[in-house]
Amino acid sequence: MALPLTPPVKPMLARPAKKIPDTARVPELLFEPKWDGFRCLVFRDGDEITLQSRSGKPLNRYFPEVLAELAGTLPERVVLDGELVVGLRGRLDFDALTERIHPAASRINLLAEQTPARFVAFDLLALGDRSFVDDPTSTRREALAELAGSTIRLTPATTDAATARHWFELFEGAGLDGVIGKPLDAPYSPGKRVLFKYKHSRTADCVVAGLRWHADTEPGTAVGSLMLGLYDEARVLHHVGVVGAFPAQRRRELAAELAELITEGEHPWLGDAVSEGQRLPGGVNRWRPTEQPWVPLRPERVVEVGYEHTEGGRPARFRHTAQFVRWRPDREPLSCGYAQLDEPVRYDLDAVFHGEVKRTDAS
Repeated sequence: MALPLTPPVKPMLARPAKKIPDTARVPELLFEPKWDGFRCLVFRDGDEITLQSRSGKPLNRYFPEVLAELAGTLPERVVLDGELVVGLRGRLDFDALTERIHPAASRINLLAEQTPARFVAFDLLALGDRSFVDDPTSTRREALAELAGSTIRLTPATTDAATARHWFELFEGAGLDGVIGKPLDAPYSPGKRVLFKYKHSRTADCVVAGLRWHADTEPGTAVGSLMLGLYDEARVLHHVGVVGAFPAQRRRELAAELAELITEGEHPWLGDAVSEGQRLPGGVNRWRPTEQPWVPLRPERVVEVGYEHTEGGRPARFRHTAQFVRWRPDREPLSCGYAQLDEPVRYDLDAVFHGEVKRTDAS
């Protein structure tokens, strides 16, 4: 490729921030929706197009429909930063997106027709012989908006903090992940966390129904993670995720505290107690070729955890590792149900592409 930038290029990254600030008190920011998909840098040089993942690996074979669309919409020589997303039933669907990473070309081609992905552009790194990497965000955005016109799918953006806060609440109903803040005077800094990400955060009370031992210690001496469960309306306990990231001393303390709950008897995630459609821990999938060992605990203790998003439909699970908040000795395990999880008001995904603020009927 005869471009000012050639793959792999590390994307510019963001660091967590608690809340969207009043821009009158901080350096000016450009706010954009935080898309819930695969980060993707696009390089085009004539007939050659490369889709690069955040880690620098090529994504071309997994998204043939995206390549075909970009071939008809991009200028001949360009480098863009953006996100690959899949929308189903009016909202982003991360599960459907992950299904595209599959070894079988026939499966990929089928999904490309059934659940086509879209590329959303949010930064311009190069155009023709010119690199925009050293230009400020404001210049890059202006050039990107001019380039996009009606052909390139461009993320909405605003410098108004009140609008950004409105987007933060409203766009979640379309499956978006929060809001990104970009300093208007900052250059594009590959691999550096110069952006700000404002993500949704919630808490839930969960049943602790299992554990995994810490990988670097003797089994039984230190807890690696606690396995979390929530009951559905039929009182079936579903595995919804894990909570970990404990200090070394706390891991050892937890091993001692929870030892009395270890059971070899009946357990809601084992044997005849398992129900059809129940979410269970440790299963084999395309990301995990072997079953993950875990230790069953009597489901008697309740913990409050922080989480950002759920995924997987009904019954849902936490998208990322949950964060420990506190033990809840005042809660009965059977009271830990799905009803406590927030369900955002539905919002039309296509409207997000245009920065519109129009609600659809809640589902």
